[in-house]
Amino acid sequence: CGLDQGRLLLSDRPFPGSTTTLLKRPPFCPAKLLGQWPHSDLPAEPSGRGVAAGVAVLLQSSTGRILLTRRSRTLSIFPGVWVPPGGHVEPDEELLDVGLRELEEETGLRLDAGTFSWRVLGLWESIYPPMLSRGLPQCHHIVTYLLFLSNQCHELLEARMHPSESEVSAYAWLELPVLAAIAATEDGAESLGGVPKELPDTISIMEVSGGCSSPTQLPAGTFLNVAPAEGEDVERVSTGTKFALRLWLESCGK
Repeated sequence: CGLDQGRLLLSDRPFPGSTTTLLKRPPFCPAKLLGQWPHSDLPAEPSGRGVAAGVAVLLQSSTGRILLTRRSRTLSIFPGVWVPPGGHVEPDEELLDVGLRELEEETGLRLDAGTFSWRVLGLWESIYPPMLSRGLPQCHHIVTYLLFLSNQCHELLEARMHPSESEVSAYAWLELPVLAAIAATEDGAESLGGVPKELPDTISIMEVSGGCSSPTQLPAGTFLNVAPAEGEDVERVSTGTKFALRLWLESCGK
């Protein structure tokens, strides 16, 4: 894969400036299931809609914590779902520039050159709604997950944060045991798992409201919720984020 003037290029062969990485999608991905339908039976809009490029940033502090944000409940796509900061690729932007811009726009956190390193984790096919049981696709992205490794602890990073309420309703700096438990959950599974014994009953998060961030507790099970096959969505970590966390854990040897 590679980026050329805001266009995400995918190929089964290397090309100048490309990076080799993993591209995945969930087993219930609407694009996969729509492909089984006769093209003549599909509405014109979903069948003719293009695919946008996006970037999401797993920001890891020097203390090993990862920043996740809960999307505002007023957003039209994945409201109330926990994700890393991220967004669309604009024309002429490079992946790193997109990640830095989106991180700053959503959290107010600006990373200066020399204070972090970065690399590509993988690519994820994201569609909303995420399941056909909730309706035909409204938007379609290929999301590049980037890992940003900061040389600062999460306390110093948090002190500089000023989240945008239009996009972020809460955020949390999660530790390894919680992240590993999230990555182990399986969206689309027939049965739900419980909260591992090594996790606390609640997790500390920061609620964003009225221009301020205030500490509160969220049940640990909320982070381990899975995407329901039908009906209303629930507060949970997105399927793509779980994929990125699995890649992160593998890269850390955990």
